[in-house]
Amino acid sequence: MTDTREQRRLTTILIADVVGYSRLIGADEAGTLAALKDRRKRILEPLVSEHGGRIVKFMGDGALIEFSSAVNAVQCAILLQKRMAEANENVPELRQIVLRIGINLGDVVPEGADIFGDGVNIAARLERLARPGELCISANVYDVVRAKLDLSVEDLGEVELKNIAQLVRAFRIVVDGVRCQFPADTSQPENPLSIAILPFDNMSGVPEQDYIGDGIAENILTDLSRFHDLTVIARNSSFAYKGKATRVQDIRRDLGVNYVLEGSVQKTGDRIRVTAQLIEGATGRHLWVERYDRPADDLFAVMDDVTELVVGALGTTKGGRLRRAASDVKAGAGPTDFQAFDHFVQGMQELNKNTRESIALSLMHLGEAIAINPRYAKAHAKIAWAHLMNRIFGWCTDATVSLEKAREAANAAVEADDTEAWAHWALAGCAMACGQHDRALSDMNRALELNPSDADVLTDMGIFYAFAGKAEEGLIYALKGMRLNPHHPEYYADQLGQIYFDARQYENAIRTFDGIRTLSTPTMLVFLAASHAALGHQELAGAAVAKLLASEPQSSVSYWTSRNFAPFRDDKDREHLAVNLRLAGLPE
Repeated sequence: MTDTREQRRLTTILIADVVGYSRLIGADEAGTLAALKDRRKRILEPLVSEHGGRIVKFMGDGALIEFSSAVNAVQCAILLQKRMAEANENVPELRQIVLRIGINLGDVVPEGADIFGDGVNIAARLERLARPGELCISANVYDVVRAKLDLSVEDLGEVELKNIAQLVRAFRIVVDGVRCQFPADTSQPENPLSIAILPFDNMSGVPEQDYIGDGIAENILTDLSRFHDLTVIARNSSFAYKGKATRVQDIRRDLGVNYVLEGSVQKTGDRIRVTAQLIEGATGRHLWVERYDRPADDLFAVMDDVTELVVGALGTTKGGRLRRAASDVKAGAGPTDFQAFDHFVQGMQELNKNTRESIALSLMHLGEAIAINPRYAKAHAKIAWAHLMNRIFGWCTDATVSLEKAREAANAAVEADDTEAWAHWALAGCAMACGQHDRALSDMNRALELNPSDADVLTDMGIFYAFAGKAEEGLIYALKGMRLNPHHPEYYADQLGQIYFDARQYENAIRTFDGIRTLSTPTMLVFLAASHAALGHQELAGAAVAKLLASEPQSSVSYWTSRNFAPFRDDKDREHLAVNLRLAGLPE
């Protein structure tokens, strides 16, 4: 058997890649391919030959080249950038073929005509550090060439390269006359909530396991696409970056997105670890990262589980990392849709506070969003819910008028976008307010068919099942919603506490309510008092009732068990609440 150490050799590796290749192909596929073929034959191949290099292979828009001399490699790269700049002189900026080049001196392992190893990987990562029209070299290369070539060099210091264990000192070389050939990117993608899902890197070292990372990324892409206010780049565009060390800033420019989700999968023994990270496209800043460790006995179940968790973390409205990141966008910063989005975000923030004043502010902001964009389905849907919440908490002057306003907004949401899950969620809320349980559950099921990963809808499905006399089933939905949105607003817990009460799990109800720190709704105090009373905690039940009467003096047993506020299908559930409120000391 041949010792692999004997096959290794020290060589200089040059990797060149076209900047914005996906954008160029999308704009003019035939023209781009023809121009690239011409540049290779007329410029690249002769220069490599002149400098004693060998083209190992072409990789789509990139090239892997090796040289026996580091000096020759750098000289070739500088001339290559200059010749490419000359060829671009009469070409429109957005059609120019511009290269980035990375060069490293290191060990490689030959396999036939190909070469592999960290020496190649480091060159690939260095290429991504280079600016368009420039090259980036490792310290190993710089030490060889610095006394032999007159270079304009920027010392980048020790840098962390993706999937490279050690820090690598890097130097950026500016090529006179061709620096920053590519137009600067100062644009904003059309939708602030836009994202590209990259294939997850296979860290297991077994190519046959690529399907795991690809499957997770594809599932996330598909499920995030169900959130209609998100722009999710299609698979054939985002998966074009598979296996390439691409800067997120370039992906942002190429695909027109604000955010990139990337990740990795590593299967070792009977465990599998999946890492996902959300990155801001303009800066490359990591906004969110999460690791998921699972037994690997059922890979497809792991893929489904991780997909649900990632989609829940990114896509949900409150706590969703995409919306949290995009909420920094201010009105007036761009197109009118940005202004509508800004009002929508502010409206959601106020609505989730669940106070009389915050709901009024929410209606104002959501109304502004609709004024700017009359077909903003999600905003219409949340206007419906704002009116329903005013009715539920007793904060409206006329419950009938509030219900009609909610119906009007819900119908407008469906008319604006019949495939928007929130539109059907709003219709379900109106049906439940009328005691139409079957209609409400049907509308909720339609909402979950359209988007089974929406944690907000799942949470309300839980309370709807509780009102329909199926609180145990409701717990399944509510707990799943909290699992998919671990940074959920506290109203999730408010509703979960009520479902626990309806399921006669009073200790769990009290524990859930006691975990709420900032929210204090009338319904929370109603079900907290009833839960303590059911367990014979008379003093604690009385304290909850006192708080309720202080905030809502009109409170009584008949008030909070009326069909307006407690639309139970089964009178036994309504009487269950009434009996315990009486025990708590609430006036009849």
